[in-house]
Amino acid sequence: MEKTRLRKLGLANLKWLQEHPELKEQKEHKISQTLFNDPCWKNAKTIAITKPLAFEFDTHIILHRGWQEGKQMLMPITGKNRTLTFHTVTPETVFEKTAFGVEEPQDASAVSNEIIDLVVVPGIVFTHDGFRIGFGGGFYDRFLKHYQGETCSLVFSEQIQEDWQAETFDLPVKRLFIS
Repeated sequence: MEKTRLRKLGLANLKWLQEHPELKEQKEHKISQTLFNDPCWKNAKTIAITKPLAFEFDTHIILHRGWQEGKQMLMPITGKNRTLTFHTVTPETVFEKTAFGVEEPQDASAVSNEIIDLVVVPGIVFTHDGFRIGFGGGFYDRFLKHYQGETCSLVFSEQIQEDWQAETFDLPVKRLFIS
C-alpha cells in the first residue's frame, strides 16, 4: 500500500480512537506505565517529546511524569529546510500554534542534540520493526539521520500496518510501546 493511502487510514484510525475516549485513555495509561518501567526512560535525564494534536497520544502524561522525576523535558521547534531544534519546556512554558496546527514552545532555550538521551518520535503508522509514517514533512527522518541516542514511539495497536515497504531513507525507531 502507498504511504499517502496508509497515512489517511492511520489518521482515520486515530480519529476513531479519539471518538472512544475511555478506550484511548486505557491504552495511553498502559503504554505510559510500560514506558516508565523501561530502562530507556529510567536512564534518560533529557527527553524530547511533542505536544499532541487532539487525536494523537496524550503526551501530557509523559511531560508531567518527567517533571516529577526531575528530567529535562524538551519539545521541538520546526525550522527552515524542515529541520527540528529541541527546546527546554517547563510547566510555565508558553506555546504558540504553527500554521500546521502544532503547538511549539516560545522563548524556550535550545539544547544541543548531543545531550538528548531519549526522543519520543511521533507517527501515524508503524510497522512492528519500528518503521513509521509521519505527516509527510520528513522532519524526524532528517533529525534521526544524525541522532545517536535512544528512540521510542508510543503506539496504539490501531496504528500498526505491516503491508508497506520502508524506503531507503526511512530510519526505524528503536523501541515501540504498543497497546
